[in-house]
Amino acid sequence: MAGAQRIGILTSGGDAPGMNPAIRAVVRAAVEQHITCIGIRRGYAGLINGDVFELTGSDVDGISRRGGTILYTARSEEFRTDEGVKKAAKVCKYLGIDGIIAIGGDGTFRGALELARQGIRVVGIPATIDNDMGCTEYTIGFDTACNTAMEAIDKLRDTGQSHDRVSVVEVMGRNAGHLALYTGIAAGASAVLIPEKEIDLEQDVIDVIRRGCIHGRRHHIIVVAEGVGYVNSYAKEIEKQTGLETRVTVLGYIQRGGAPSGRDRVSASMMGVRAVNVLCGEDEESRVIVARNGRFEDMPIEEALQMERKLDEEMYAACYRINTSYHAGRK
Repeated sequence: MAGAQRIGILTSGGDAPGMNPAIRAVVRAAVEQHITCIGIRRGYAGLINGDVFELTGSDVDGISRRGGTILYTARSEEFRTDEGVKKAAKVCKYLGIDGIIAIGGDGTFRGALELARQGIRVVGIPATIDNDMGCTEYTIGFDTACNTAMEAIDKLRDTGQSHDRVSVVEVMGRNAGHLALYTGIAAGASAVLIPEKEIDLEQDVIDVIRRGCIHGRRHHIIVVAEGVGYVNSYAKEIEKQTGLETRVTVLGYIQRGGAPSGRDRVSASMMGVRAVNVLCGEDEESRVIVARNGRFEDMPIEEALQMERKLDEEMYAACYRINTSYHAGRK
């Protein structure tokens, strides 16, 4: 699609900090190449309904420091149907859009693939706080979400120390534990419970707390990914078995908000620029932008969707080695 004159940009699925810096980078890179950039509100639902407007360089001034997405986001049941996809493709052709840059997670990319099969060129930018996409080592929003969770846990630790309390903290991660594991290491959690690992509450949590108490530790942080479930039941059992006051905190959607971190702003910006370059290149194949070995690359979207993100077993092992090892006389 060399010489593209008109490209669309949308954000879809769950929002993630860093989507706005990605939008800004796409618009600025497009303007620099004299390409008209069309903002599509509310993801694929907005595309179907023709909810679009022209984005200029001045429209994206200052948005890099803002969380959320100025384009809004949504999930579209209509787009899951063949009729909905065909309608979206017709809207693209009617508006003269040469290609779409879609920012989001796995569901967003699967929608992009369906559009590609209708003859619409698409480039995907990975953005999800779960960091669970197999095609890329990093997704926009993960670092900010981890920092938000870590800062909240640091505050919980202060009050936990004051009351000899166990804090069970639920973080996001319905199907993947990358966020919980990373946060658990950063916050010094006594235990991390994730969907990828079978849970033995007695061995993985209660015994760890008991060993800590023997060596003088009277406060503990237990990080639980939401996909594990039963967080309140776990808290009751911990309190029953250890005798320590145990409280549950569900961090919820605060992890999606807030100003993007430096890493997310830079990653989003680099991915946005790359996406425009790819969309305007000679290769007509739809692709996705990925982070690999410290570089930003691109690959075919079909290949990307076939890849599975596995748990970092080395990180999981390290989490327990550094957070559950105790020495007499130290707290």
